[in-house]
Amino acid sequence: MTDARSAPPEGGRRGRTRTWLLLLMAVLGVFAALGLGRFGYTALLPAMQDGLGLSNTQAGALASWNLAGYLAMAAVVGSLIQRFGLRRVVTVGLMVTATAMIATGFAQGVVSASLARAAAGLGAGAVSIPMTSAVGGWVAEHRRGLASGIAVSGSAVALVLTGPFVPAVIAATGEAGWRICWIIFGVTALAVAVASFVVLRGRPRDEGEASAEGSSRRRLDVGSVYRSPYAWRLGAVYFAYGFSYMIYLTFFVRRLTGDLGMSGASAGTYFMILGWASLLCGAMWGYVSDLIGRKRALVVICVLLAVTFASFAVWTTPVGIAFSTVLFGLAAWAAPGVVVAACGDAFGRALAATAVGFLTVFLGVGQVVGPLVGGMLADALSSFSSAYLAAAVVALAGAVAALLLPTVASGVVSGSPARREEVARGLAADGSGQTSTGV
Repeated sequence: MTDARSAPPEGGRRGRTRTWLLLLMAVLGVFAALGLGRFGYTALLPAMQDGLGLSNTQAGALASWNLAGYLAMAAVVGSLIQRFGLRRVVTVGLMVTATAMIATGFAQGVVSASLARAAAGLGAGAVSIPMTSAVGGWVAEHRRGLASGIAVSGSAVALVLTGPFVPAVIAATGEAGWRICWIIFGVTALAVAVASFVVLRGRPRDEGEASAEGSSRRRLDVGSVYRSPYAWRLGAVYFAYGFSYMIYLTFFVRRLTGDLGMSGASAGTYFMILGWASLLCGAMWGYVSDLIGRKRALVVICVLLAVTFASFAVWTTPVGIAFSTVLFGLAAWAAPGVVVAACGDAFGRALAATAVGFLTVFLGVGQVVGPLVGGMLADALSSFSSAYLAAAVVALAGAVAALLLPTVASGVVSGSPARREEVARGLAADGSGQTSTGV
């Protein structure tokens, strides 16, 4: 018996209901593993810094430890999925993330907090990468971008909820508030783990399709992903995105409270606004990329993010802060959904998880380096303005890298296993993948 990664759900009303249930599970998985496990750190950072006596550089390092764990999992998660299946990997990943968040709540110093954050990153990688890459196989190819965008919206849901929740808990419980929040986040992730074990069960009627796909996977050269110039160029875009957006999110609340003198409640309100603005971001940009192509969508996304970061650095009035917050929300989770869809376009369902895992290495390196550089700039210059200007420059570099991408038509690798193998080899040879139907 196979699991939910093996083939699209059966047709008809029951099949559509099953598809939406699986998409909901993907949203919840991203919500718990990334939204709470990673971005919850942004809301908790000021109180956590005070409680543990952390410098800005150490605070950035904690974020980087989390991302280093995520990066390490990205390197092996494709193999884990093939060996153990989506259900087991995601469920265990959620349990690891939950345990690590609870451990963060009990941290007594930078060492124990770093270990807990690294473990949370490992768990998150085992959840978000396979879930977001799997959704493209649950829907028709022309809906791939939309489905991937829906999956990544779980992070936006977390921002909406943690924005008002964290300040309220800290106000009610005092110095222990940030610890209580981490414990609540962990318990929530445990509940999502139980749900994933129930929902991501096997479907007997998929066995024939799964067998055919397994045969196709054996014939396809997995190394074609790693040798593909297209994958490396797309990785450069993903690195720039990871570097720049992680600076923005990691120090968002600290910038408002430390540099600009806002209260924690006011900063939490802006954080909530960011979440609301980003709620439909993934689905919106996924749909846009289905219409105009992944390349053009990525160029626009990177330019919008560059404007967002630059304005946050220099336009510090309430109007300017609101502008940056809303603009970031409109583009915040756009790149991951588009990149995941691009992997499905270029390499097919059989190699999508492998491609997403490989590209997540680029994303992860950017996310590790970004907060470290941002924290060091803030400590050296006593302000986060320079960090956000650096983020803007790197985002613009990402737009240039996106312009250099070849165009890959949606569904180019669909069809027979022989056709898939032919296209994969072609991508490895010249990075093109263009067809007469290219957008």
